[in-house]
Amino acid sequence: MSTRPPKKGLRPSISKKDFEALADFRYRMRRFLRFSEEITRRHGVTPLQYLLMLNIKGFPGRDWATAGELAERLQAKHHGVVALITRCEKLGLVGRSASSTDKRQVEVRLLKNGEALLLKLADLHRAELLSFKEVFTVPDVKSFGRDED
Repeated sequence: MSTRPPKKGLRPSISKKDFEALADFRYRMRRFLRFSEEITRRHGVTPLQYLLMLNIKGFPGRDWATAGELAERLQAKHHGVVALITRCEKLGLVGRSASSTDKRQVEVRLLKNGEALLLKLADLHRAELLSFKEVFTVPDVKSFGRDED
C-alpha cells in the first residue's frame, strides 16, 4: 500500500469531513463498547455472555435460537459459541432443549435468571445509547464521499 499523496490534480475520494465522521463514529462506537464491557463485568458476566443472551431474546420471530444461529449473530465459530452456551448454562442463565419439531436441533432459551439479568443490562445499555442521541449521527450513505460544496 502506497503512502504517497495523490498525484497533483487528483482529488481524494473521501473528504476530510468524511474522515472526521468516520473517526467520530468509531470513537463513539468504541466508547459504547467500553461501557458495555465494564457494565457487564460489574454484573458478573462477560460481554460475550451478555451478547449471547441479547441475541437469544432478540432473535426474530421466536424466543429461542440454535447454536449455529447464535454463532452467525455473534460472528463467532460454532464450537466457541457452544462453549459459551455451556458456560452460561452453568451460571443458570440459559437452558438447552431438543426441538419439538426436529429432534436433531437444539433450542437455546433464556432461563428466569438470564431474563432478569438481561433486562437490567439491556436497560443500562439503552440508557447509554440514548445519551449519544444529541451528538451521535450517522452520515447519509448516499452523500458519503461527496463534497457538499
